[in-house]
Amino acid sequence: MSRPRHPGTAALHEELPPAMRDAADAFATHLSGERNRSGHTVRAYVTDVVSLLDHAVRMGATTPADLDLTVLRSWLARLRTAGAARTTLARRGAAARTFCTWAHRERLLATDVGQRLASPRARRDLPSVLRAEQAAALVTSPEIGGPVAVRDRVVLELLYATGIRVAELCGLDLPDVDRARRVVRVFGKGAKERSVPYGAPADAALEAWLRHGRPALAGPRSGAALLLGVRGGRIQATAVRRIVAAAAARAGLAHTSPHGLRHSAATHLLEGGADLRAVQELLGHASLSGTQIYTHVSVERLRAAYEQAHPRA
Repeated sequence: MSRPRHPGTAALHEELPPAMRDAADAFATHLSGERNRSGHTVRAYVTDVVSLLDHAVRMGATTPADLDLTVLRSWLARLRTAGAARTTLARRGAAARTFCTWAHRERLLATDVGQRLASPRARRDLPSVLRAEQAAALVTSPEIGGPVAVRDRVVLELLYATGIRVAELCGLDLPDVDRARRVVRVFGKGAKERSVPYGAPADAALEAWLRHGRPALAGPRSGAALLLGVRGGRIQATAVRRIVAAAAARAGLAHTSPHGLRHSAATHLLEGGADLRAVQELLGHASLSGTQIYTHVSVERLRAAYEQAHPRA
């Protein structure tokens, strides 16, 4: 069972009527157990649902069966009046619809009222993308020396070579690397498994790490983790973000995140002629719409180059 951790929301949870509180807890169990959502996703959804149920109680509801479209719309309207961003409203609307669908299936709601709830579409800003030479400068910025520098180099090479998410990188174990075929086995969102290839520079960085870096840092807490922190445990996402930020600074680039390297890898693949469906599979996107944003990035880069170079632009 996963309850919201934000103190304010936790207090709201405890003040809900028993039927509402039990529904929120059962929904959390459904998300984590049946749908295999990450702990972060479960907390976000349950936090939103608790907020919705608290609003419903203030409007006179006592059980999930009292939820109707008026309550849902009133809840989003109150959030909008309070200054919530479009992205926040879109996410909370999605959480409400997911909850209502589940509650209807569990016979806590007579009808799936959430399907009639419209919420603002989040604006999708084009991601910031490095040029190929900038990405190369960033990933090669750590000078090969001690085990930490060797570790940092392989972190950067793998992020850019594969385009995997930072959590996926941190979760890699030694058996997940097939150096003969140059692929890594990745467990993405929803524990979906996929194989992602990587190139010769990343393989050379892996060779150095496995021969000289990892043995120097390994200890009782290492287990099968591929990448290790300075104390020998599995590397954490916060450490990876620091590695990327430090590398960007050394390369003279604006702040870049691990997700920025993922954006860059996807864009460079498409610009190099890769098929959109293949890039979707490599990135682990559930739908093609998540990958199509990179075609827009490429078009914008082409437009910028045209306007800079063409005398009649």
